[in-house]
Amino acid sequence: MRRHIEKHRTHRIGWLRAAVLGANDGIVSTASLVLGVAAAGVSSKSILVTGVAGLVAGAMSMAAGEYVSVSSQADTESADLDRERKELAADPKHEHEELAAIYVERGLDAGLAAQVAVQLMEHDALGAHARDELGISATSIAQPIQAAFASASTFSLGAALPLLLVLLVPTSALMWTVAASSLVFLALLGGLAARIGGAAVMLAAARVSFWGALAMAVTAGVGALFGVTA
Repeated sequence: MRRHIEKHRTHRIGWLRAAVLGANDGIVSTASLVLGVAAAGVSSKSILVTGVAGLVAGAMSMAAGEYVSVSSQADTESADLDRERKELAADPKHEHEELAAIYVERGLDAGLAAQVAVQLMEHDALGAHARDELGISATSIAQPIQAAFASASTFSLGAALPLLLVLLVPTSALMWTVAASSLVFLALLGGLAARIGGAAVMLAAARVSFWGALAMAVTAGVGALFGVTA
C-alpha cells in the first residue's frame, strides 16, 4: 500500500483559529484602547494603567469565552456520540443502511456502498458514523482547554506590543506610533496565520489590517470627541 505523503493543514484549524483570534484581539483592542485614551488627552501613566487593565481583562475574557463556547460544542458532540452509540447497540442493521445511504449519496453504487459500510463498521462503527454521519473527526473535535489557553496566551502577547510602545514612546508621538506599529503587527499576524494555514498571505494581511485600522480610527475618534484635559 502506498504511503500517504501529502501534507495537509486541517489538523491546525482548532488551535490556529484560537491563536489568531487571540493575538488579533490583543493588538486591536489594546491599541484601540490606548489610542482612545490618548486622544482624550490623559497622562501617559493613565494610558499605561488603562492598557494593562485592558490586557488582563481581555486575556481572562478570551480564555473564559473560548472555554465556554468550545465546551458547549464539546457537550453537543458528546451527546451526539452517546446517542449514536446507543443506536448502534439497539439497531445495527438500520445504522448500516444509514451509513451505506450516505456513501451512495457521495457517488458509490449501492453494492459497493454496502460493502464499505460493513468493513468500516467492523473496524470502528462509532468512528465511521461520527465521521461520515455527524461530521466529527479528530481534526475538528472541540478542545476547550487548548482553545482557552491559546486565546489567552496570544491575546496577552498581542496586547503587550502596543503597551511596550507606551513605555518607550513620548506621549506627543504615541498615537501615530501605536497606530502605525499596530497595523504592521496586524499585517504580520495575518500573513503568518495564512502561511501556517496554507492560504493567501497578502489577502489575509490586508483583511486583518483593514479591520484593525477601522477599529482604531473609531476608538480614537470617540476618545477625541469626549476628550478631557489631563
